[in-house]
Amino acid sequence: MMATLTGLRGLMLDLDGTVYEDNRLIPGAAEAIAALRERGYRLRFVTNTTNKRRETIRDKLHGLGIESDASEIFTAPVAASLMLRRHPEARCWVVTRGDSIQEFQGLRLDEDRPDFVVLGDLMEGFTFELLNRVFRKLMDGAELIAMQKNRYWMTRGKLTLDMGPFVGALEFATGRSARVIGKPSQEFFHLALSHLGLPPHQAVMVGDDWESDIGGAQTVGLRTILVQTGKYQPEDEKNLDPQPDDVIEGLGQLPEILA
Repeated sequence: MMATLTGLRGLMLDLDGTVYEDNRLIPGAAEAIAALRERGYRLRFVTNTTNKRRETIRDKLHGLGIESDASEIFTAPVAASLMLRRHPEARCWVVTRGDSIQEFQGLRLDEDRPDFVVLGDLMEGFTFELLNRVFRKLMDGAELIAMQKNRYWMTRGKLTLDMGPFVGALEFATGRSARVIGKPSQEFFHLALSHLGLPPHQAVMVGDDWESDIGGAQTVGLRTILVQTGKYQPEDEKNLDPQPDDVIEGLGQLPEILA
């Protein structure tokens, strides 16, 4: 066991590419999570997925054989909702798909005169017409909140554009930077740590994305473990300074290095 991985009480586990890929469980993941629970670690499943509410993700995990509670799941929409609740009078246009809109219940939702435009991953829904509508709201003074800004992700065995390129287009057109609320933002990890109830030095982030999972976690003092599954590309760790605390073949190896 590496000295840097002593004293841990909690784990943050990325989902897509780390626990599962599409609807396929990554080998050894379920057994590893069960073993970590038995050892008493606090767990949080942290994900930039923007189109699913926590209960939907919980049900997916259950279907894959992983017991979890919705309260253990921390998503980019949850982080965005927590941030927006600090501004109870603000009007918000939440541009997303799926059922994640339910995470924003109780906020002032207003597509016509928003103070904030909260953007999620729309995949094929990123049309010129929609982007132009968002652009015009931003030029009228709304602030762009990007639920994430990932460059690409792995789906159906292939790398696929994520929402980052579309956020970049809006930033270029408006001349203003988006406020990114998902990984790798420090705000996301601070909120997730508060949700976990632990200081950074007592938790470790485990993920397949060297930039969003590992690089982001390092900025707030979390220990980090990079897994060579999902979107991982050979020698991704060379992009990091400092290096992650460990690099493992997959989640199934995690109980071994934390033994």
